[in-house]
Amino acid sequence: MVLEEIMKVDIHTLTPDDTIAAALQLCRDHKIRHIPILDKAHTLVGLVTDRDIKDATPSILKQENGSEQLNKPLSLIMKTNVITGHPLDFVEDAAAIFYEHNISCLPVVHNGVVIGLVTETDVLHTFVELTGVNQPGSRIEIRVENKAGVLYEILHVLHHRRVNVQSVLVYPDRIAQTHKVIVLRIRTMNPVGIIDDLKKEGHEVLWPNMPGIRP
Repeated sequence: MVLEEIMKVDIHTLTPDDTIAAALQLCRDHKIRHIPILDKAHTLVGLVTDRDIKDATPSILKQENGSEQLNKPLSLIMKTNVITGHPLDFVEDAAAIFYEHNISCLPVVHNGVVIGLVTETDVLHTFVELTGVNQPGSRIEIRVENKAGVLYEILHVLHHRRVNVQSVLVYPDRIAQTHKVIVLRIRTMNPVGIIDDLKKEGHEVLWPNMPGIRP
């Protein structure tokens, strides 16, 4: 999945010369948290978040000339050197950027024009859908040797049981680099029979770890 599939296209922008008050009102009116700042050529030159506005507002309101301060330009508080994405960037790459740079918003730029906006909430919702955790089913964790063909062996067991797979994730094993942990979400509420079959095939099931299931 790429960013153009999840990005918001109805975005609200301001210019560096617009006021802090204008940004505050825009956030309130449209219930948004991020405002791309564009120059007269519609080029992205900055970004203002609700956090930037909140950080500026309290100290301003304590002053007698608070209204005058609110009329100062956004150029004073906007972040420059904004990290951007491309509409064909993968969602998981965007998630890595959010994590690495500790940001909450990624303007999507194509041919120098801001065409969309992706937030950390958009990415989180996408991962929820991709992993199927918002759908009824069961989760199974299996510790396997890191070798070719092991996933096929596990899926063969599920195929024998005629169970649909909602998602497959692979994590590094914390104990040994020679192993991985495969996390399956399957469309069944009773995975006991599948777990028994996996164990009979010699697979180490880490979860569910409940009385009567784990030997």
